[in-house]
Amino acid sequence: MLSESPNFSFVTIRRQFDFRGIEMGRWVTPEERDRAAVNFHQALHDLMDALQGPEHLISLRGTLGLQFGKGGQRGVAAHYMPATRQLALAKNAGAGSLAHEWFHAFDHYVGAKMFATLASDEFASFGWINSAVMNPHPLNDSLAACFKAIMLSPDGQSTSELFQHSTQADRTHKILYYAKPEELAARAFEAFVEDCAPHSHFLVRGTRYSPEAKSGLYPQGADRERINQTFKNYFHTLGQALFRELD
Repeated sequence: MLSESPNFSFVTIRRQFDFRGIEMGRWVTPEERDRAAVNFHQALHDLMDALQGPEHLISLRGTLGLQFGKGGQRGVAAHYMPATRQLALAKNAGAGSLAHEWFHAFDHYVGAKMFATLASDEFASFGWINSAVMNPHPLNDSLAACFKAIMLSPDGQSTSELFQHSTQADRTHKILYYAKPEELAARAFEAFVEDCAPHSHFLVRGTRYSPEAKSGLYPQGADRERINQTFKNYFHTLGQALFRELD
């Protein structure tokens, strides 16, 4: 566990991970800012451990910006904005959402590398489920295996239980949200990260015992293990490639 340091700041985080920028909301007090810096630092190190990758994976090669207590949406604890490539967490309700929103950012970032014809605001998971033409590369094949495990049954002949439960939740609430490919993928990623046993609850929480988990909105049982393994395989291979770049 990382210890709190009175000299720790978001400047340290930006330099270490090479984020494009980190912005604070005008109503964030110095005490809230300093506490958030400690929480972000622990969470990002836990994420790096789960992904087995270097710092520039976390910042998506310096293209990702962070906001804390700024740019929020009413009733939303955290969100990712494709147009500006920024991940925003509300100061009082964003804890536990970082892994979910980071995967949205990653899903968006990798989309243009995985598929040649995606629109600038579309996600790789969207491209996969809509059968976009994939650029040939072993890493793309490995990420496609993640999406397949998330969205299809083990035999590939029907939709996954996660997809079915998510569709039912959308019907119940009369929305289209839970079954969107980018939301399925982000929740599956949350489960993978939580099963890596991070120290930080600021990074992720609630994929096992929350009401959402009990209603099947996160992978469960053998499906969860299968999805976790595909993520582990993908990020291990990606991390090795990125570390080789640093040698």
